[in-house]
Amino acid sequence: MVVNWLRQNKVAAGILTVLRLYLGYSWITAGFHKLSGGFDASGFLKGVIANPVKGPDGSVVYGWYVDFLQHFALPNVDIFNTIVPLGEFLVGIGLILGCLTTAAMFFGLVMNFSFFLAGTVSHIPTDLFIGAIILFSGYNAGRIGLDRWVIPFIRKTAFNGNKTEKQNG
Repeated sequence: MVVNWLRQNKVAAGILTVLRLYLGYSWITAGFHKLSGGFDASGFLKGVIANPVKGPDGSVVYGWYVDFLQHFALPNVDIFNTIVPLGEFLVGIGLILGCLTTAAMFFGLVMNFSFFLAGTVSHIPTDLFIGAIILFSGYNAGRIGLDRWVIPFIRKTAFNGNKTEKQNG
């Protein structure tokens, strides 16, 4: 019932727009500051590796993630110094414009979970909650935005191309 309301109701589309703009502003400003300020993730990565998230008994909770950071992210920090700020900025643009909203929110949630697994809490739980609502809302989250035109165009183009190939094949 709630999911149907989120996915179909015009009032929900308005509320989702406000939530989307709030998160979009947060993402775009975080990305912009990193893009314009000489962002370097190596210090953060070294800190997370040295002091990972630990459970009540003192054992490392996300050992697999610490291994990923130590053996992949840190050696390739130059790649992460580019994709993190650019990804944050693009997620922000997608959410603010309401263009490919569900894709933008999916990648925003992936980044939020990555930061969360690293032990950063801050406003991430709130962002995860709002982001999940936007993601579950699907098309309606971007209805008051560019998705109003972009999604029908993609659906028409993608699905008509498949029908033509099947008819000719």
